Amino acid sequence: MTGTVRTYLDHNATTPLRPEAREAMISALDFAGNASSIHGEGRKARGLIEKARDELAQFCGASARDVVFTSGATEANALALTLGLKTDGDPRPFSHIILAAVEHPSVLEGARAPIDHRLILPADSSGLVQADQLAKMLADISASDGRALVSVQAANSETGVIQPIPALSQLVHAHGGLLHSDAVQVGGRLPLDQIAAGADLVTLSAHKLGGPQGVGALILKSGGISIVDRLIRGGGQERGARAGTENVAGIAGFGAACRAAAETLSDTTTRLLALRDEAQTSLLRLAPDAAVFGLAAPRLPNTLAFAVPGLSAETALMAFDLAGIALSSGSACSSGKVKKSHVLDAMGIAPDIAKGALRLSLGWSSTENDIIRFASALEQIITKMKTRPRAA
Repeated sequence: MTGTVRTYLDHNATTPLRPEAREAMISALDFAGNASSIHGEGRKARGLIEKARDELAQFCGASARDVVFTSGATEANALALTLGLKTDGDPRPFSHIILAAVEHPSVLEGARAPIDHRLILPADSSGLVQADQLAKMLADISASDGRALVSVQAANSETGVIQPIPALSQLVHAHGGLLHSDAVQVGGRLPLDQIAAGADLVTLSAHKLGGPQGVGALILKSGGISIVDRLIRGGGQERGARAGTENVAGIAGFGAACRAAAETLSDTTTRLLALRDEAQTSLLRLAPDAAVFGLAAPRLPNTLAFAVPGLSAETALMAFDLAGIALSSGSACSSGKVKKSHVLDAMGIAPDIAKGALRLSLGWSSTENDIIRFASALEQIITKMKTRPRAA
């Protein structure tokens, strides 16, 4: 089964560069100035960065002065997840970090706190965090005169499940804590200011919404937050929050991508939802016994995570790739090998189902033809699976 036309359905991993971002980057590459220099060339570079900072601030409903550019979401998460935070009006130090069990590895492994000061917040079978457990954790920490930084993603990269950030933030704030939310999968797919409302610190990534790879941002949405325990030291860039010469071209592309995504957001959301539902309908028609993960919870309009009984993820990914379809498994490590998904494990998904987890994710460049090709390839794969000789 060889496909001559490639169909890209892995936008949650990275989405193609938007034309607007490419144009902004090419233009920025023509300037030689360092943004920290005071001469004309330096001021020009600084102007491009500050323009992008304004575009990000407008995109997520924040103040431009609270946007910190980083090398990506992984760094932004690590920068945020520290006990070394201070807030105006409340001098108490942070004593614990609470991490949702379904978080991205950069959150689960990147939190900068001693192991015995890190707590894991469980999720239910739909992938939603258990608010009652969070309330108990926060109450216990408060009772011991502690203070918590909580990290709950806005939407899961594997399942697309959307967490109730506004409600969770009220719970966290009632106990004097702060809420961090990794919102990289929401940008360009749903209104970010509504989904992440109430979060105090928000992580974004350029390449998830049509910007370049290697650029991210941490947005301090609540005023008066300062990061004492800086991750990268040695310079005064990003108002002292993150040292290192800024990636001017990448940042310019990030800002342009945010602006372009915002201009078409409503239409994009509607279109992606229709395509996702079409793919889901085709899946359940061809494999009525397929499991759709997170089906009972609110999900991103672009994400379909599923498993077909009897079909392993590794076999399926190879078959789809040979058919010209780019999908991903529930979880992939840096070497590209399929491995067990901690997200599905936290949801209590049976191992024999979880090992077949696949993810279809759409983006700004997706079309109905992509779904037609996916359904055609899936039908051939299932047919082959059913007609494959069984071992004696």
